[in-house]
Amino acid sequence: MGNSLLPKHIKHITVPPVKCQGIKTKLVNFIASSISWEGKGKWIEPFLGSGVTAFNILAPKALLADTNPHIINLYRQIQKREIDRNTVKEFLEFHGAKLEKGDGDYYYEIREQFNRTKDPLLFLFLNRASFNGLMRFNANGNFNVPYNHKPNRFSKAYISKICNQVSTLQNILMCVDWEFITAPWEHTIAQANANDFVYLDPPYIGRSSDYYNSWSYEDALKLSTQIHSLPCGYAMSMWLKNKFRTNEYIDNFRTKDEILTFNHFYHIGASETLRNSIVEALIIKPGYSNKQNFGNVKLYLQEEIALDNMWDKKSQNDLYSHR
Repeated sequence: MGNSLLPKHIKHITVPPVKCQGIKTKLVNFIASSISWEGKGKWIEPFLGSGVTAFNILAPKALLADTNPHIINLYRQIQKREIDRNTVKEFLEFHGAKLEKGDGDYYYEIREQFNRTKDPLLFLFLNRASFNGLMRFNANGNFNVPYNHKPNRFSKAYISKICNQVSTLQNILMCVDWEFITAPWEHTIAQANANDFVYLDPPYIGRSSDYYNSWSYEDALKLSTQIHSLPCGYAMSMWLKNKFRTNEYIDNFRTKDEILTFNHFYHIGASETLRNSIVEALIIKPGYSNKQNFGNVKLYLQEEIALDNMWDKKSQNDLYSHR
């Protein structure tokens, strides 16, 4: 593909310091190998979430947006070096020790403090101590996920892992021209130009509510209309089917776009039905898909099986700490 940024295969996946439901850690290579893009413009994400896709695509220029201001604030402070591995280590060691003594009472004290102050380090702490790896806010914008009762939640090894993730991201941000913004998706994609590429990972209809805002079928229909008017390439992740039902929303793309599918398993979710096997769809604008990848889906499935075998050897709580 010459000097094109995509497609590519990523040997070592960068895991972000934030985790949330729907994280694409094990789908990154499927996404990166399925898209064809020269990389001359900006990589644009209106639904950044954990940021795992952008942190592995590594476009020289990017516009990364989310309506969740806490994710954006944390990543901005890491970018500006106001938060680094040392501040994270000191913070998590101090509050982790207090959590070990105070258990759930201390967790809820920290949660109340975060909902007052919006401190990004408190956000990171809650993100790693909450139940089932969820990120959820109520109608007033307050974090409301209950405590994950796991002994020694912030072990030395676990804190080191988080610090390494922060350090890796900070090193990436020193070498790229990326802008993090808190903005609605409409505002973000309106800034796309001909050489850009827009990757969309919206909330999944019928699986769960958004981790910060509500997301309706009408919102999804509006999104499908607007992305078909984009002046540049785009790709959108969406679930196609699981053992219970098929996502009819995909019908809005079958006649206009190319669709590549991949079997995946989600380990983070509020209930067992949301921690299940699911067929993922990657919807790609014609002319921007890597045709050769249509025969390589088995490669990614083998990688997924190998990773799942590793997860199965650990407890489910330990599994969450690896995502």
